[in-house]
Formats: sequence, structure tokens, C-alpha cells
Amino acid sequence: MDRSSAILERLLRLHPREIDLSLDRVRRLADALGNPERRLPPVVHVAGTNGKGSTTAFMRAMLEAAGKRVHVYTSPHLVRFHERIAVRGAPIGEAELAVLLAECEIMNRSEPITFFEITTAAAFLAFSRTKADFTLLEVGLGGRLDATNVVPGPLAAVTVGLW
Repeated sequence: MDRSSAILERLLRLHPREIDLSLDRVRRLADALGNPERRLPPVVHVAGTNGKGSTTAFMRAMLEAAGKRVHVYTSPHLVRFHERIAVRGAPIGEAELAVLLAECEIMNRSEPITFFEITTAAAFLAFSRTKADFTLLEVGLGGRLDATNVVPGPLAAVTVGLW
């Protein structure tokens, strides 16, 4: 088992025992990490019921064809977790992912947090530390309490699949 897989397994155990419908957990962790969500390249936030992945893939292809460097955060992954976080167009490397996950785990201090919340924070860290022209950010379950909504003022918001 690689290092990031071992950390991801530990992070799954931090899931809250009680339902807490708020952004408090992800905001607490973001604050502890120095608010990386405030230092992202311009964000296009993609939400909706069906078609988020396809829409994100189309936007990424168009932007990259125009010579832009693009970060992408999607879920779920198809084969490996690394697919969820593309830094400047490439899946995040094992060493970088393991370092980011470990940093998030330490800064979370064993507090309850969902897997999506803590891995979203890791993606924000990766994106805030690497220059790019755009960030394509796909929501998880969506709604106003989705962990991705801690990002202030996206450049654009796209809603797909609601017809």
C-alpha cells in the first residue's frame, strides 16, 4: 500500500458520528492551513445533478487547447484517488499527495471531519501552491453546505443537468 492510501484510510475514520450540516469543519481546517481557498487561481465552480464531470472535462480541454494551465478537482475517481486532483493538467503525484494529506491530517488534530472535506482542503493546498490560470472545481454532493463552497467569489458558476 502506498503512503497516500494509508493516510486516506486513516482519514476515513475521522468521519463525524453526528450529522452537522454546516461548513464549520472545513472552515476550521482551512483556517488552520492558512486559508488556501483564498489563494486559488480564478475558479469556475461546477454543480448540478448530472454532467458535472463531462462539463468539467470539456472546459478543461477548451482551456488547455487555448494554452491555459488548469487545475481540476473532481469526484469520484475511477481508479485511483490521485485522479481527483489534477495540478496544471496532470494527476497529482504520489509524493506530493502524501505530503498534503499528512499536512491536513496534522492540522485537523483528529477532529471529526468528512473524507470529502479533508481531501478538498488538500486539493486547495495543492492548487494554492502551484501557479495556474484557472481552477475547475466540481462540487461533491452539492448544495450550499458543500465543502467546495468555502471558496470566496468564483469567477463563474455553472449548473448542469437540471432539466
